[in-house]
Amino acid sequence: MVGDLTWVEVDGAPDLLAEPVAAAVKDVPGALVAAIDPDLADTAAFCARYGVPPEASANCVIVAAKRGGEIAHAACLVLATDRADVNGVIRRDLGARKVSFAPMDEATSLTGMEYGGITPIGLPEGWPILVDEAVLAAPEVVVGSGLRRSKLLVPGGSLGTLPGARRVALALRR
Repeated sequence: MVGDLTWVEVDGAPDLLAEPVAAAVKDVPGALVAAIDPDLADTAAFCARYGVPPEASANCVIVAAKRGGEIAHAACLVLATDRADVNGVIRRDLGARKVSFAPMDEATSLTGMEYGGITPIGLPEGWPILVDEAVLAAPEVVVGSGLRRSKLLVPGGSLGTLPGARRVALALRR
């Protein structure tokens, strides 16, 4: 197990999952969930308090890709030790003229998840999920649960099997 958390089977703790996550997490073998202090949901505070190494934690960001007056959304997943190459790799992969982080209210309303808890599991149908290769190579990785009050622990490789997931070298190593 990762960190100083009490990990439990996801089906035994539905109250720790946002609705779209609860509906989709059953398709992620080996997924576990743990309750956390919602004030510590942001990655740096979470890792420090719960003893989770940043290289075992992944951040999911929602981006808005613009091209020809159209806006499409996608999720990008990188390890907490890295940052997503939004204006390079992600922009090219999505075939967009411009890509930016989606505003908080837009990201939460479109995903049905809380800001600080957004996860690639349970995203709207048809959204691309760009998963950095380092995330897929991790034996286990901590991601959001859709809520600020909990986190999921999943095998890194399982994130590559999510609907719409694509393996992409999208991280800028820090």
